[in-house]
Amino acid sequence: MKSPEPQRSWRSAVGIYLKPTVITMLFLGFSAGLPFLLVFSTLSAWLRSDGVEVAAIGFFAWIGMLYSIKFFWAPVVDRLALPILTRRLGQRRGWMLFAQALIATGLVALSTLEPQQNLWWVALFALLVAFGSATQDIAIDAFRIESAEDDVQAAMASTYIIGYRGGLLAAGAGALYVASLASWEAAYLCMAALVGVGAITVLLRPEPKRLSLTIQLIHEPRVRQFVRASRGKPRVLRRLGAWVIGAIVCPFTDFFTRHRSKALWLLIFVAVFRISDLAMASMANPLYIDLGFSLSTIASVTNIFGIAMSIGGGILGGLLTVRYGVGPILILGAAAATLTNLLFAALALAGESLPLLVLAIIGDNLANGLASAVFIAFLSSLTSRAYTATQYALFSSLMTLPGKFLSGFGGMVVAAEGYATFFLISTLLGVPAILLAWWVSRDPNLAATRPVRAS
Repeated sequence: MKSPEPQRSWRSAVGIYLKPTVITMLFLGFSAGLPFLLVFSTLSAWLRSDGVEVAAIGFFAWIGMLYSIKFFWAPVVDRLALPILTRRLGQRRGWMLFAQALIATGLVALSTLEPQQNLWWVALFALLVAFGSATQDIAIDAFRIESAEDDVQAAMASTYIIGYRGGLLAAGAGALYVASLASWEAAYLCMAALVGVGAITVLLRPEPKRLSLTIQLIHEPRVRQFVRASRGKPRVLRRLGAWVIGAIVCPFTDFFTRHRSKALWLLIFVAVFRISDLAMASMANPLYIDLGFSLSTIASVTNIFGIAMSIGGGILGGLLTVRYGVGPILILGAAAATLTNLLFAALALAGESLPLLVLAIIGDNLANGLASAVFIAFLSSLTSRAYTATQYALFSSLMTLPGKFLSGFGGMVVAAEGYATFFLISTLLGVPAILLAWWVSRDPNLAATRPVRAS
């Protein structure tokens, strides 16, 4: 039996956070988090304050579907070279800058509109922002995975989470603050200017080392087989066929070839890991309101304690993963994210209790921050360096889809059984994730990201 590698010291674990690649993710995380609320809750607040009907505002939630289907165009981001940008900046940086240009363009365009008179144009430019944001996510994830080895991925994930939360704070509270002092137009212009944080980071940091797209295709056996079999066909069709096989088919066959009989179980694990907290999310705010908490109390507690604990959980998850490895912290993260749902069940039974509300928010966000950091590191270790954008986009989409789908039925369960029963059911949904996390931790080939030998 293989003996476990020595644990990394706490000093060495903390020192990882000073690496340039780790610090870079703080700013790219901010860039990724910034557009999200600007096409969701912040945009909804603007539309409603401008007199747009609630029924019409509800349809804007469909914009969020772009984030869950981004794996459809991930192969393009992974393999297609952009004119000029790819040659000058590289594949990842070129696509990030292109996506940021789309985001900034959409935000500037939104700042020129009166929503009530131009609702279709608002929807169109909001879609442009969301598409640019989802595309940027694909490129940033690939950039992160290719920029450092597996033992640094957890630290990069935690700084990414901190930056992401900062972006959410700027686009949420920051945009509302500017709108209250000046106007919504000024708020969206300010947010467009903040896109420059990501753009400057892209220009300052180097492109990760990777084989050229042509060389990758040449070394792919399935591409070579196609090229040999298609001799005599038009050159354009042969090149297109080789690109489709290399960009779309190979990322999926590579995953199943590497993991064989374990591949399906791994995909199930990815799908259920966050199902518990995502399924309950839709009923959290209705619970607070039905218990009698004021909107100001809800906003203060969820912003102050929620964001702080989410950041703290991300840092803690990164440190623990660096020191102890992915396996045991996966179990801890799955258990914590699942069991903290019981705090909401207790709150539902206790009634309007501010201390219990604070405790629930602290526990939920701390657990989710920790679980997110270790799970991002785990997904990064599953991803092949040859197909980073495509495979990670598939994993991240699969991670959120089941939970978001089930969350739509939350209101029906609450109406029939009550809040306490709903949160108990959401807790039980997380049990398979804990069991599968234990299975992953027992397999040294799956829990590949382990602490390296201390210096």
